[in-house]
Amino acid sequence: MLIFDAHLDLAMNALEWNRDLTTSVQTIRKREEGMTDKPDRGKNTVSLQALRKGKVGICVATQIARYSKIGNSLPGWNSPQQARAQTQGQLAWYKEMEAIGEMTQITNLAQLDDHLALWKGDTGKKRPIGYILSLEGADSIVSMEHLQTSYEHGLRAIGPAHYGPGTYAYGTNSSGGIGNKGKELLREIERLNLILDATHLCDESFWETMDVYNGPVWASHNNCRTLVNHNRQFSDEQIKELIGRSAVIGMALDAWMMVPDWVRGQSTPEEMGVSLQTMADHIDHICQLSGNSHHAGIGTDLDGGFGKEQCPADIDTIADLQTVPTLLATRGYSREDIENIMHKNFLRFLHRTWKTT
Repeated sequence: MLIFDAHLDLAMNALEWNRDLTTSVQTIRKREEGMTDKPDRGKNTVSLQALRKGKVGICVATQIARYSKIGNSLPGWNSPQQARAQTQGQLAWYKEMEAIGEMTQITNLAQLDDHLALWKGDTGKKRPIGYILSLEGADSIVSMEHLQTSYEHGLRAIGPAHYGPGTYAYGTNSSGGIGNKGKELLREIERLNLILDATHLCDESFWETMDVYNGPVWASHNNCRTLVNHNRQFSDEQIKELIGRSAVIGMALDAWMMVPDWVRGQSTPEEMGVSLQTMADHIDHICQLSGNSHHAGIGTDLDGGFGKEQCPADIDTIADLQTVPTLLATRGYSREDIENIMHKNFLRFLHRTWKTT
């Protein structure tokens, strides 16, 4: 079954982790043997080959670069201009992947429909991974003119904040509102018909955003606070707000977001019982809140700064997502429900959003 993954940090892995994603997951692991600079070395789960094997034919692929002001202890760049330059390097990597036929950028309905037709059925031919460009955290948007330029380069989704205090909003593990700069950004997002990604907004910024923003919104990679009580997850009230706005929420596979009481660097997926069944618990919670299967999707965040040490124990590579349809079927989900969750919800969202552009 075709899979739409709403959140993959592919360029970050290529440039900051120095991973050649055109090779296999196993080859990348082999090259990282003995490396200790990052806790997930040799434990990656994503490559373009693995995406093809798992029929993850389309994804939302990110640019990401935080600006850390003086006094901010989070890692990041020391100026917005440096952060901007980092995102442009990431864009250059995506363009290199396009040049060799590994990926293809999708910015409108015609391109989306052509790509889906290419992936329909099993042709046996190597097909490019379709990607929709997203910016995770808007600190690198130096000015609204920079946002316009990013749109012209194919940007179609944006999250105002990531972790901590940002230029335009407050993100995970912080508290604060969006302010005048945030409101200006939201107006431009709405004008350009960009998709607002609410994923990392702290509670105060989330609700202030909902008060002033009227454009398309989704949550590319977020789980349920009812199941894991942490501000990184959405409360039932936030999920209901998103449902009311016809949003889709992609389920993330970072273990600490999936089960309570995870201790980073100590807990293991096996001992904590983290599996794709756990992801299905979060999917089911959203479906129960909405009364249907129209608002849950997949947004794995696999290799988003973690690997096999911190993802479901039954994931070796991202291709193992193909076990999810059977898993959902055993819970009583119909074929239509499963197709909605695996790809159709996000595709319908794009059709609604892009039909006037």
